[in-house]
Amino acid sequence: MEIVIVEDEKPAARRLERMLKKLDLEVNTMLHSVNEGVAWFKENPEPDLVFLDIQLSDGISFEIFEKVKISSAVIFTTAYDEYALKAFKLNSVDYLLKPIDEEELTNAVRKFRENYLKNNSQIDFNVFRKMLETESKPDYKTRFTIQVGQHLKIIATNEICCFYSENKASYLTTTTGRNYPVDISLENLENELDPEKFFRINRKSIVNIDCIEDIISYTNSRLEVKLNAFTEFQLIVSRERVKDFKRWIS
Repeated sequence: MEIVIVEDEKPAARRLERMLKKLDLEVNTMLHSVNEGVAWFKENPEPDLVFLDIQLSDGISFEIFEKVKISSAVIFTTAYDEYALKAFKLNSVDYLLKPIDEEELTNAVRKFRENYLKNNSQIDFNVFRKMLETESKPDYKTRFTIQVGQHLKIIATNEICCFYSENKASYLTTTTGRNYPVDISLENLENELDPEKFFRINRKSIVNIDCIEDIISYTNSRLEVKLNAFTEFQLIVSRERVKDFKRWIS
């Protein structure tokens, strides 16, 4: 049986090779990049089985099979969250989440021997690429629940003009100019907000691009941002963030 591993992390590739040896399987070739993969598959007969890491150092591994037709069976090895890989199971292609578990590897090899060894059907890697692009997009927050007295108020994220911190507390300002406290730090907010809409201009402020009404040159190569619903204090883009801010608004 001819087996190829495509994995950019060489320690991970060697570990997988050792695990396969325990299953009496010999790895014939280890490839570490898209370019290596394209060159090798163009010059060599198709293997029976490919262990394929999705994200390689020079691109998505599917790019190999966009340039070289191959009908080998494939077992994906990936750090992608499991929810993003439902499509692989639905299309009868197995996958292993990193770090690879020996029992899961054994089960994947068993499935391969039972179902794929003689199967020369062509895999449409473009389908998987599109599914990953769709499924793996982060779920950014679409609303915040805040407490106002004895009541809970729901505010949609697109109704928020900015977030800011003051006196060790965090607040949001709505597009109507109302301020409310939020029980989350700006550091955590950065990970939960859509970066196309929100940008942290300094250590105490995150602004919504839809609320910007003016940008003014400020001292020491900084910028002042004017929002249409915020008047608590000046919003200054720190000097080290100016370059990224300009790229963000462009």
